[in-house]
Amino acid sequence: MEFNHKSVMPQEVIGALSPSKDKIFFDGTAGGGGHTQLLAEKAKAVIAVDKDPDAISNLKEKFADRKNVHIVNDDFVNIKEILSSLAIDSVNGVLLDLGVSSFQLDSAERGFSYHTDMPLDMRMSKTGLSAYDVVNTYTEQQLSEIIWKYGEEKYSRSIAKNIVKARETAPVKTTFELVNIIKGSVPASEMRKKHPARKTFQAIRIEVNSELETLKAALDNCFESLAPGGVLAVITFHSLEDRMVKEKLADWARGCICPKEFPVCVCNNKPKGKPLFKFKKPLEKEIEMNPRSRSATLRAFQKY
Repeated sequence: MEFNHKSVMPQEVIGALSPSKDKIFFDGTAGGGGHTQLLAEKAKAVIAVDKDPDAISNLKEKFADRKNVHIVNDDFVNIKEILSSLAIDSVNGVLLDLGVSSFQLDSAERGFSYHTDMPLDMRMSKTGLSAYDVVNTYTEQQLSEIIWKYGEEKYSRSIAKNIVKARETAPVKTTFELVNIIKGSVPASEMRKKHPARKTFQAIRIEVNSELETLKAALDNCFESLAPGGVLAVITFHSLEDRMVKEKLADWARGCICPKEFPVCVCNNKPKGKPLFKFKKPLEKEIEMNPRSRSATLRAFQKY
């Protein structure tokens, strides 16, 4: 299958990052290369990073003739090491387009989708802990906790209980086997809303790829790698990610943190930068062309 991923809010991203021929950018989730290409057309250089080996193969082919695009198979949390290996001290902009690419969702064998019956996997890097491992080795309490914490699924206890019950007979091997367990764990009324497996699959995917743990460390690493005046732009696709980004940006923008009763500031804490805007959502026209963009939120922060 051709690696295809429709870039979300491309013009809004380019507007926030403001590329020019004297600037270097770090695309930490290059995927299909859509944002990378737009940046490369106007920037001095772009470091295109992805931990998915399929994405890397596609990027190498796509940008074979572009000398200002440097492709790296790694995790964006390692931005400092990546830049050091390229003898780059800092960059003028960082883009993190979080979530699962259209290619990963549409590649049934990757086991991300609850619409196709394939082996449970969900590994973005194709290595390490898989969804099969989580579903078949985690305790009932562990499953319940991650489904609630990462999926915000109110029926997490029932789903976890039924997963453990089902695997006593045989391991849960495929996406549809898991979907059927989930369907049998929620009230019939839930079937008429969004797909009942959506939240559980999200939770397991986040656990498999350590997405929130990685993001927490990556935000600081990316910000520290920005040159003065540089911009960090982040696109999130669910509330847990967006909340983490929003809180981190607010923390960087905060000045004095002394208790209110102090007559004068003694902490000397200064804002590290400013948000470029509150947030942006895709326009209806884009959502019509790319329904998966509906849940996206863009936030951007400029370093002082």
